Amino acid sequence: MECDAKTGKGVSQFSNAVRSVLEHKIAAWREKGMVGRPVKAMVVGVPNVGKSTFINKVAGRKSAKAQDRPGVTRGKQWVAVDAGLDLLDTPGILWPKFEDERTGMYLAFTGAVKDEIMDTERLASKLISLLSARYPEAVKARYKIDLPEGSSGWALLEKAARKRGFLVSGGEPDLGRMAIVLLDEYRGGKLGSFTLETPEDLNLENTEEDAT
Repeated sequence: MECDAKTGKGVSQFSNAVRSVLEHKIAAWREKGMVGRPVKAMVVGVPNVGKSTFINKVAGRKSAKAQDRPGVTRGKQWVAVDAGLDLLDTPGILWPKFEDERTGMYLAFTGAVKDEIMDTERLASKLISLLSARYPEAVKARYKIDLPEGSSGWALLEKAARKRGFLVSGGEPDLGRMAIVLLDEYRGGKLGSFTLETPEDLNLENTEEDAT
């Protein structure tokens, strides 16, 4: 099922959907006299994907700690979302290592990897370069800049910084500040809702695997 943890769209269907899938299990519990035993489910995902926000929406209250940065949920926490369903909020998990740089970069774009261990200026330059290639109108509308063909991500980041008035002494663009703003606005959905991976990316991965 599809739902949006930010807006709450579709979330109200979740509890009933779980009960429907586990209907036979719940019936078996009743036959054994375990009336009222709650269904327990674990919510798992990469860091900063919105697990705690989802649980809070299902519960209709702020039971799980949620912030727009990875690593907020430190330990496991059971949340009773209604009389018959308990959800386990868990810390985000990632692969032990990424098979390719692109996977790690895409996860860093979303905030799944802590900014503290990243070069945020380099990350933001790659993000604005990708968005300009795939979603140019969104970049133009948000940052009021033109996108000359062949422009590097660094050049576009500099343009956006100047347009926002992010300057340091000597009138040079403050790329560090612009990088943080770009990443925050992308993650907050202020540029729109986008997909980073495309069928073309998958085809490229398959081609590379076949070549090896």
